[in-house]
Amino acid sequence: MSYGQPHEGARNFTLSDDIFRQPGVDIFSQMVYIVLKGFASEAHLPDISVISKLGRMSDKQTMKALQNLVELKILSHKLFRRLVGDFQDDRLSWAAKGLLLFCKEHPQVELEHLVELAGQSGEDEESIRRSLQELYLYGYLDDYPEWQQIAN
Repeated sequence: MSYGQPHEGARNFTLSDDIFRQPGVDIFSQMVYIVLKGFASEAHLPDISVISKLGRMSDKQTMKALQNLVELKILSHKLFRRLVGDFQDDRLSWAAKGLLLFCKEHPQVELEHLVELAGQSGEDEESIRRSLQELYLYGYLDDYPEWQQIAN
C-alpha cells in the first residue's frame, strides 16, 4: 500500500480555511460550517441531529452555531430555515411563531384585519408590530414583502 495514493472510492474535496479567520466565529460554528461543507449540495442537507452527531456536539450547541453563522452572514436565513424548520428557532417568541403560522395561511391579510382578529385574543397593534419586527429581524418575512413593509 502506498501512502501517497488515494484509496479507491476516497472522496477528494477542498475546503476554504477562511472560516478560521472570520472574526466572531467560535469552534462550534466552525465545526458546523465544516460539516455542512462536507455535503455535496443543498438538495441533500442533513438535519440538526446529523450535524450534531458529525460535529460531536449537542443539538442546542448546533442550533446556536447555526444562528451565529446566520448573524455573521456566512449562512443565509433561507438555508437556516430549511435546516431547522420555521418553528424550531428558539430566538422566536411564541407570539412571533403564531403570527408566522397565520402569515403562511393568510399571506394577503392586511394589518387592520389582523389587528381586528388579534383584538379577540387581547393583543393590540403594538404587540403585533413587535412580533412582525421579530420575524423581520430573523429573516422570516423574506417571502412576505407586504409584511416586511409593516415591520419596518
